[in-house]
Amino acid sequence: MLYYAGIDIGSTAIKIVIIDEDANIVGQKVSGSGSMFYKYAKESLAQLVQDIGITPNDIVYIVSTGYGRKLFKEADETISEITANAFGAVKAGESFGTIRTIINIGGQDSKAIGLDEHGHVVNFAMNDRCAAGTGKFLDVAAAKLEIDVEELGECHFNASGTPLSINSTCAVFAESEIIGLLGNEHSKEDIVAGIHFSIAKRIIRLAKKVGLNGVIYFDGGPALNAGLVAAIEDELGCELAIPEYPQITTALGAAMLAKEGYSYSVSKELQE
Repeated sequence: MLYYAGIDIGSTAIKIVIIDEDANIVGQKVSGSGSMFYKYAKESLAQLVQDIGITPNDIVYIVSTGYGRKLFKEADETISEITANAFGAVKAGESFGTIRTIINIGGQDSKAIGLDEHGHVVNFAMNDRCAAGTGKFLDVAAAKLEIDVEELGECHFNASGTPLSINSTCAVFAESEIIGLLGNEHSKEDIVAGIHFSIAKRIIRLAKKVGLNGVIYFDGGPALNAGLVAAIEDELGCELAIPEYPQITTALGAAMLAKEGYSYSVSKELQE
């Protein structure tokens, strides 16, 4: 059996997916990026290989993507996260129908990707790295509120009244707004709801640039935040398609492209 690996080296997390010859996921792993992207990515891949009971030689092709994709020396190929995200979303979102719009919130940026009916990328838009609409901002906000980031969803649903307004587009100034709201004795729950709706409004404005068509797929770590999901769905007026493991979509796409890359390389060798 041959295996193919996709490695998404993001600014805050490393995501790895290994698939077999039938494009079935046989292993997946999410770990922190830390400060040494290559070292941690290599260690994570080695651990995943060991966990699923194969050897490194069983993996015949590796594709890396994401923020640190060019740092992974063992990769046979590197691709943009836009392409990998699209491939992964079409595969992971099969049960939802035809994916036409992808919303991805990463550690340091947010993206919206428009697809045609065949799953090909036709347009995309990204926010500024300073914008207060990323996973990192959620981490900072949770720290300021002295709660775990995993508690944000629960806090959202315990909010009362109209969500508070967070207007700053810069994460630094938005953080100052949060401190000011706490100083005015607003509850943490109401502040969290305000944060989520603020992010929702920004991400929808971004998505409208590529077009809100068909099934709207949401991935990235923040897709695990039920409160943020509810805020985006409320602003959209429709449900989002969210996979079971939203963090690994881009790594899955990279693994699928690795399978294609290997087939192409073998075919090319035979022709020569």
